[in-house]
Amino acid sequence: MSSTPDHPAHPAPPPRGRDAPRVPGALRSAAAWSWRIIVVGALVFGVFSLLGRFHKLGVAVFLGLVITAVLRPVAGLLSRWMPRPAAVAVSLIGSLLLLLGLGALVGEAVAGERARLVDEFATGIDRIERWLEQPPFRLNPEALGDLRHRIGQFLSSHRSTVISTAISGADRLVEVLTVLALAVFCSVFFIHSGDRQWAWFRDELPPGARERVSVAGAAAWRTFTGYTHGILLVAAVNAVLVGIALYALGVPLAVPLALLEFVAAFVPLIGSPIALAVAAVVALAAKGPLVAGIVVALIVVIGQIEGHLLHPIVMSWAVRLHPVVVALAVIGGAVAAGVIGAVAAVPLVAVAWSVRQALRAAPKAAAPSGQPPSGPDPGS
Repeated sequence: MSSTPDHPAHPAPPPRGRDAPRVPGALRSAAAWSWRIIVVGALVFGVFSLLGRFHKLGVAVFLGLVITAVLRPVAGLLSRWMPRPAAVAVSLIGSLLLLLGLGALVGEAVAGERARLVDEFATGIDRIERWLEQPPFRLNPEALGDLRHRIGQFLSSHRSTVISTAISGADRLVEVLTVLALAVFCSVFFIHSGDRQWAWFRDELPPGARERVSVAGAAAWRTFTGYTHGILLVAAVNAVLVGIALYALGVPLAVPLALLEFVAAFVPLIGSPIALAVAAVVALAAKGPLVAGIVVALIVVIGQIEGHLLHPIVMSWAVRLHPVVVALAVIGGAVAAGVIGAVAAVPLVAVAWSVRQALRAAPKAAAPSGQPPSGPDPGS
């Protein structure tokens, strides 16, 4: 007589009813996205760590691209009448002579106004002290005199620290000159044969990626050159307006302050106000509170011209970023890499955004009359 086993040969699967444990779909999706975000974040962190170790090379290449964006059209125009190498040499040497001429002009202006500027600053500091002693500040004159004495005593007691800082500044100057020399060296080849270098790089990629890389590269270079030309024009207009206004107000060092405004305008949103604040301090020390107030009003006027006229007209076709994005990019770049980061953040974000837009539009542009885009040739 056969007997049936107490346990079946294969165990029954766990129940899938209402009492079975289940992972919600939202949690599964969040987990799937989380590990992908972690991987991408680790990759980005690794790239930035690598760039941090070789940041001088990155800065040199970035400056070389800026020089190329500015001088490549000039070299292209000159190459109509002379060989390409000669056109590159003339454009680079001419721009270098122009920069040296501006530096000599600034040095001559500072040297010519040095004696008068020292007297005006001494008088201006006394004027500021008397102004602070009056309402609404009502500062104690003895406190101001004691503050000046403490500053002098601090400088005399920390003279060795000041000297060592100056020496380290000289070392930094050598590093800056090295980076500039490497940037010029890179720009020579970028201007002369940058298109052939890009074609070689693209041809080294897998055949299926060449078309998308070509589209992305064209969009990136178009945006980068457009931003560079636009910011140069905005900076030049700001510098001319500031120079004319300061000269009309009789503020000393009008030319150096205008040049400072030109350089500071390369940092969007915050560069121009900082440069004009320096001009306001100079005007306060040299000409008094009234002229300084006019310079402060000038900060507001030039900020409105830059924000509502120059940027929308000059740069809207090259950079389509919200002001909040620009501000976050500038602050983030400054925190990550200092002044260079603040200067390079906005063009890099603009380039990334334009590449994204170009890659999204590429399949649509490649599909005429509603047909789907054809893939790469399998036999290629």
